[in-house]
Amino acid sequence: MAQQTDLRAGGASLRPAATIAPSAHDTSVLDNAVWAALDGPHAHLAERVGRAARYPDDVYAFAALADPRDPAAWADLLTLVGPGTTVRIKPVETVPDGWEVVGGGVGVQLVDTALRAETAPEAVRLGPDDVPEILDLVARTRPGPFLKRTIALGAYLGIRDRGRLIALAGERIRPPGWTEISAVCTDPAYRGRGLATRLVRAVAAGIRERGDIPFLHAAADNVNAIRLYESIGFTLRRRSPVLLVRSPGTSHQGAVL
Repeated sequence: MAQQTDLRAGGASLRPAATIAPSAHDTSVLDNAVWAALDGPHAHLAERVGRAARYPDDVYAFAALADPRDPAAWADLLTLVGPGTTVRIKPVETVPDGWEVVGGGVGVQLVDTALRAETAPEAVRLGPDDVPEILDLVARTRPGPFLKRTIALGAYLGIRDRGRLIALAGERIRPPGWTEISAVCTDPAYRGRGLATRLVRAVAAGIRERGDIPFLHAAADNVNAIRLYESIGFTLRRRSPVLLVRSPGTSHQGAVL
């Protein structure tokens, strides 16, 4: 989830979901966005058993269920991840008997309703060779999870100063008709220059060009980031839990996926 950003703009109050402009795109897929992506545009990346799926653990550390209320989907998830495995999942309110909630929090989802999307001439497309620099910037700025192959999820843009990567934004999950903007971060020494704002708008321009609508996630307690995202044209759509759960049984590895 997006946390630290550098979107310099005037403050704005949180707007209710009712203010979202009508769209030909189905917003209901965003209620279970990870599943919708794994069952749709990101199906080629999915590790799947029946009604449960997950991204590879070096791409994006989340699993999803077709219907979190369906016991059969949870049984499929157990088959997929194995016993005694800790996995991140959303949006889930409760877990079946035998599953244990070991952590979590609350996130918010925002959608583009008035964002000015435009290219950024100074931005460069990042690729696999840039991953070590991306991981270094992410480690210092903590915008949310970014793993060794997260870049496989979509387009990532960066801004460099004298060859050094100083700002980043890109695409993560892709439910049908939508693309999430993620990994928005700026080197602390370069904040206050609007670099992340320009990158968000540039990533959004690419998303709109293929006919999708941008959206993003943030931690619910990151009020400043939420207000800043709203001020540039995003609207708060929903809040939902993000749980860290452990599957029934015992595993010698106890991996976190």
